Amino acid sequence: MPSPSGAAVSRRQLLRSSGLRCTPARDAVLAYLSRRGRPLAHSEIARARGLASLDRVTLYRTLGALQDAGLVHRVQDREGAWRFCAHVRHGRRCPANHPHFQCVRCGRMRCLTGQELPRVTVRAGERVTGKQFVVYGLCAACARRGAR
Repeated sequence: MPSPSGAAVSRRQLLRSSGLRCTPARDAVLAYLSRRGRPLAHSEIARARGLASLDRVTLYRTLGALQDAGLVHRVQDREGAWRFCAHVRHGRRCPANHPHFQCVRCGRMRCLTGQELPRVTVRAGERVTGKQFVVYGLCAACARRGAR
C-alpha cells in the first residue's frame, strides 16, 4: 500500500496494517507471491526456494491468513484446484478483483490486471461476497507450437 507520499511500504508494514503479525512464514510467502506476479498452486509455492522448509499445514494456514487479511486471493483453475495470487506488488496493493487467463495446454495462469471483471446483477436481498473470472485459451508459447 502506498504511503501518503506515494512511496511503497515494506511487507512488514503491509502485514501490520492488515492486522497480521509479521512472521517469517507470512513475510516469505507474501514476498514470493508478489515476485512471481501470477497465481500459483500450493505445490508450486511449497517447492519454492526458502519455502520448502514450511510444512504443509503451516503453508495452508499462512495462505489462509493472508487471504483473510486481503493480501492474497484464491482463484480456481480449470481443473478445480485453487491458486493463490498476491494483491501486493512492489510494496503496493493491486486490485483484488481482476480476471485471469489460463492456457488450456500448459496450464499456466496469469493475471489480467488493468481489466475489470464483468458487471453482474443479483436479486434483491442477495449480496455478492466475491467474484472470479478466468478466460481459457492458448498462451503465446503453446500457440506457436501449433497446439489445438
